[in-house]
This record gives sequence, structure tokens and C-alpha cells, in this order.
Amino acid sequence: MRAILDVLLIVMQLYMYVVVAAIVFSWLVSFNVVNMRNQAVSAIGDVLYRLTEPVLGPIRRRMPHTGGIDLSPIVLFLGLLLLERIIIYYVYPNVF
Repeated sequence: MRAILDVLLIVMQLYMYVVVAAIVFSWLVSFNVVNMRNQAVSAIGDVLYRLTEPVLGPIRRRMPHTGGIDLSPIVLFLGLLLLERIIIYYVYPNVF
């Protein structure tokens, strides 16, 4: 059972990296550093969007409108960190 929890923690850490990559990619697109007409860049953007939008979309819909600032990744990070700490401190020690 601990192996399953370890895999779950690793997947959560990897997902955090994917969210950071999506944030950086969106900044690069916003500041015209990368060209979305390039097929490779477009494919990377599509993959990042498809990986993050199912989680960030519902968070965006529930949050109040804050202008041009998207705070949903911060809420996601806080939720993932809370879930990680709950697993580490409360679930992991009680599994044998």
C-alpha cells in the first residue's frame, strides 16, 4: 500500500511540474516569444492545455473574476500541497 502512496505522491509532483510548464508556456505566448503557428510549439501548447485544463477549468469557474490575473494555478498548488501533506502525515504512517 505504501508503494501506491509513493506513486501517487510522485504523480502529484510531476503534475505540479506540468502546471508550471503550462504557466511558463502561456507567458511565452502572451509576450510573443514563441510563435503558435509553428507546429511543434502548437503541439506542446495543446498537450499542456489538455493536461491542465480539466483541473484548472473548474477552479476558474468557482473563483471570482480578478481581472487579467489567473490565480487558479496557485489554488491548485495549494490544494496539491495540502493533499500531499495529508497523505504524508496522516495516511502514510497508518498504512502497514
